[in-house]
Amino acid sequence: MFRKIIDKNKAYWSQKEFVGSIIFGFLLLVASLFINYSAGSFATEKAGIGVTDLFLDNVPIIDMGFLLVYGAIALLFFILAIVLFEPRYLPFTLRTLALFILVRSIFIVLTHIGPYYEFAPLPPSKIMGQITFGGDLFFSGHTGVPFLMALIFWKFARLRFIFIAVSVIFGISVLLSHIHYSIDVVAAFFITYAIFEMAKNFFPKSYKLISEF
Repeated sequence: MFRKIIDKNKAYWSQKEFVGSIIFGFLLLVASLFINYSAGSFATEKAGIGVTDLFLDNVPIIDMGFLLVYGAIALLFFILAIVLFEPRYLPFTLRTLALFILVRSIFIVLTHIGPYYEFAPLPPSKIMGQITFGGDLFFSGHTGVPFLMALIFWKFARLRFIFIAVSVIFGISVLLSHIHYSIDVVAAFFITYAIFEMAKNFFPKSYKLISEF
């Protein structure tokens, strides 16, 4: 099986332009993560008081921290496995994910609303601790990232279903834990779709690799 996968994708890895495209996408992603760290730290430092929320005000806290942390880590490894099996998706996925993080970084520094007055904090994690903070609320990355992957891998019905299901489950989980406001979750779907459409126009060559098959 692995031999077939290697033979199938050998043509991509032998192209200098393709490899260079992946390196550029990776560097863009790393840069976006540094920006996200600075933005998240700033937003958390400047966070004001929490506000009321129609959903959170009427739903008791259920600690979903374990699922949100280790489910997110599992999701990242799942995405990595997919793009290694289908490397033509790698350049566009890296770029689009970087754009997602950059756009979200802009949003979280604009308005400094504090967390809801009562919530279940996420369990400590070295990985998640570098990309999630207390004041990076709008919009929900847990909801947006799997939905973004659903849009990228839309041609694969099973993957589309899995990613949409994960997005909905994560969205419900962050609400039950009261670590996001309702608007953070609902808006994530609309903003993520807009980011995907932006990526198609910003990175036409990378998008062509996944759209022409």
